[in-house]
Amino acid sequence: MKNTAFTKFHEEAGARMVHFAGHNMPLEYTGINDEHINVRTRIGVFDVSHMGEFWVTGPDALAFLQLITSNDVSILTDGKVQYSCFPNGKGGIVDDLLVYRFNARKYLLVVNAANIEKDWNWCVKNASGFAIVPGKDLVNASDDVAQLAVQGPLALKAMQKLTETPITGMEYYTFMEIDFAGIKNVIFSTTGYTGAGGCEIYVKNSDGPKLWNAVFEAGEEFGIKPAGLAARDTLRLEMGYCLYGNDINDTTSPIEAGLGWITKFNDSKNFIDKDLLLKQKNDGVNKRLRGFIMIDRGIPRQHYEVVDSNGNNIGEVTSGTMSPMLKQGIGMAYLARGFWKTDTEIFIRIRNKDLKAKVVNVPFYIK
Repeated sequence: MKNTAFTKFHEEAGARMVHFAGHNMPLEYTGINDEHINVRTRIGVFDVSHMGEFWVTGPDALAFLQLITSNDVSILTDGKVQYSCFPNGKGGIVDDLLVYRFNARKYLLVVNAANIEKDWNWCVKNASGFAIVPGKDLVNASDDVAQLAVQGPLALKAMQKLTETPITGMEYYTFMEIDFAGIKNVIFSTTGYTGAGGCEIYVKNSDGPKLWNAVFEAGEEFGIKPAGLAARDTLRLEMGYCLYGNDINDTTSPIEAGLGWITKFNDSKNFIDKDLLLKQKNDGVNKRLRGFIMIDRGIPRQHYEVVDSNGNNIGEVTSGTMSPMLKQGIGMAYLARGFWKTDTEIFIRIRNKDLKAKVVNVPFYIK
């Protein structure tokens, strides 16, 4: 079990620790609702050092990424970030990820913690047709990087205190390498998976403690608090963001998952599963991931059955919770054709009771 550069701070703060993706991680500190609401209204800090980081460099970097990712990497310019996925060659998804462009020959891939080994093996396998040498042009730096996600509407204002570089006006999904909190060459990115705004900060493990202390000192006047994995999950679900292993996996396609917007069928881009996914786009699919809210009182959970008014199975819940902001049960489910339209009445089978819900567009919560 791996500790992160911040584990001692979690333990000192009294966090409830759990084993997650091979790491010792904080599940919650003061409670899910408290941490969730603090991120939505002030600032919360997540240790996301368990995420994976792969460097891709060299003259074939772009061509390689154009093959293995669904989005169009060629449209990125220096300092831009892109959300994408790895199609798996069978119509499913290896993982979803972020692609950072440093320059035309240097990219950073940020992948999910639970999939680091799988993603690495997938990248190595597909690098064989390019001038991409694992260990040289393709480097797994996951164990060397400490990362904090500082999220919330006051995050950038607070973090501005730690750098002379202007950051409060940075566009969403951009990044810079800056001096931050007295640390050189920090990757500072206006990304995050909460929908609350803020940034993600990458440093070397050895600089982790210095970063933690500086971030919390700068954010003290703004009500900063640490947050755990549980609040991270409820925050992303309120925004309708997919979680790998729940809403997307090796058997779900990006078209079925509503991720057609990161699946680019440009003439100049030939990526894994392009023909199959284009056929799905043109011909349609039999199931689709949709958001829903509970009308009857109940909390939906993963794998709960979705039925129609006659009790016939029409789908399965992939993620569900009680929204801390809406005080209402929300979730996402793959639904059969004919039940995708907004406001369609569906029923979630909870403890042998069919509770009424309706299909809605995401995000569930808009401030």
